[in-house]
Amino acid sequence: MMDYKVECKAVNSGARAGIISTDHGKIETPIFMPVGTAGSVKGIHVRDLKEDIGASIILGNTYHLYLRPGTDIIQKAGGLQKFNGWNGPILTDSGGFQVFSLGALRKLTKEGVRFQSHIDGSYHFFTPEKVINIEREIGGDIIMAFDECTPGDAPYDYAKKSLDLTENWLDRCMNEMEKTKSLYGYSQSLLPIVQGGVYEDLREKAAKNVATYNADGYAIGGLSVGEPVDVMYKMIEVVAPILPENKPRYLMGVGTPENLLEAIDRGIDMFDCVMPTRNGRNGMLFTGDGKINIKNKKWEDDFSPVDNNGTSFVDHQYSKAFLRHLIVSGERLGGQIASQHNLAFYLWLVKEARKQIISGNFKGWKEEMIVKLSQRL
Repeated sequence: MMDYKVECKAVNSGARAGIISTDHGKIETPIFMPVGTAGSVKGIHVRDLKEDIGASIILGNTYHLYLRPGTDIIQKAGGLQKFNGWNGPILTDSGGFQVFSLGALRKLTKEGVRFQSHIDGSYHFFTPEKVINIEREIGGDIIMAFDECTPGDAPYDYAKKSLDLTENWLDRCMNEMEKTKSLYGYSQSLLPIVQGGVYEDLREKAAKNVATYNADGYAIGGLSVGEPVDVMYKMIEVVAPILPENKPRYLMGVGTPENLLEAIDRGIDMFDCVMPTRNGRNGMLFTGDGKINIKNKKWEDDFSPVDNNGTSFVDHQYSKAFLRHLIVSGERLGGQIASQHNLAFYLWLVKEARKQIISGNFKGWKEEMIVKLSQRL
């Protein structure tokens, strides 16, 4: 069973350092979780995730893994850890966001969601019960409840109906979780998701509702989906204090390095986002001094490491000039190096935040880092 212990709380801040314990290992928080959409983190060897990047938990995506390779294959392998060779904790999302993203290819009802595969156009139907069983078959240590991801610009009436649906589905997810068992001999924890759009009263209602469940942790979803960043922060401020203090809080799908630090300051413990790898493949690098567009000509003859702070997360034989050459030439190695650098930077950032929380210097350090991280070099 997943357990969470708060080790230290920051001074003048909601930030905290803790440890999540799962059957596949411990996770020090705050933590960033690399996204392995199809069971692998794009362009990154499993070996490098721990040894070079410092990851302690990764994500698997229910929607994508269900469609390909299919949960029958994963089950035959003995679960996702056996299938992909990652022997640490795994979190699986519920596919709610991916189904939400399909737009015209989906039809939402009270019972569930009918959607078309983006791969071959075939039709499928997700119910809360089916999703729980899919996640059982994938075998994540932490699995997410099936929800509707409310659009950031949704009007109040839509957001309210969407939340009602999510809360109904959560109850069904919890009931199905109680009826079923882990298939692989280790425990799985189901996390409810707080929705409610950009409306404080709906977010407060949702947070109070999920807190009534004796869950091992709680998530905040439906943010960073088009709403202004200050609204996102306000929703976190509304929700986080309502959620049980002795359980981890997970902000789904967020975000920039600045977003992470602001959310940590507001009491968030866990994060995931495709930004480090997606932006890396497109030549955007995150460093301790700010963001670098490595495609810019100014880096053409810059033979210094990617991060001049000494926190370069790419082997030092790779200079800015060489990485730029790879990226503009369309060489796959360029995207791989950039992705590995960005992921390692994100992991460094949350680990440094943890150190600053424990040392009592988080608030001042965070303010200094926000200024640096916001710069474009």
